[in-house]
Amino acid sequence: MLDHVFLSVSDLDRSTAFYAAALAPLGVHDRLDYDGEDGPPGHPDLKGFGSEGRMFLWLREGAVDGRAAHVGFVAKSHAEVDAAYAAAIAAGATDNGAPGPRLHYDPRYYAANVLDPDGYSLEFVHKSWQR
Repeated sequence: MLDHVFLSVSDLDRSTAFYAAALAPLGVHDRLDYDGEDGPPGHPDLKGFGSEGRMFLWLREGAVDGRAAHVGFVAKSHAEVDAAYAAAIAAGATDNGAPGPRLHYDPRYYAANVLDPDGYSLEFVHKSWQR
């Protein structure tokens, strides 16, 4: 199980707004700003996202290679996948696979894929057998 992921982004404010909008339909409402000056020398400022008090996605300003990461977010239903996809598109994402079954993985695998403003591949996914 992963505890957290850092993503380097080209524009911290833009990406913070994007992820806040795109992840809200999945119940990711908690936010935490971490001032890098509170950490060891050279620690970056971070923008955290999570739920139930647990931060699991952190954004930091830095070099970007959109091809370097693919992040899948758990959705509780097909409707949550659809809502997260719509929210991400409205917030500036690029379509990378409309909501629907991903039969090449499993008939019960339902997902939507977008590229965030820096080109990172994001997937909103509902796997009914994992509930």
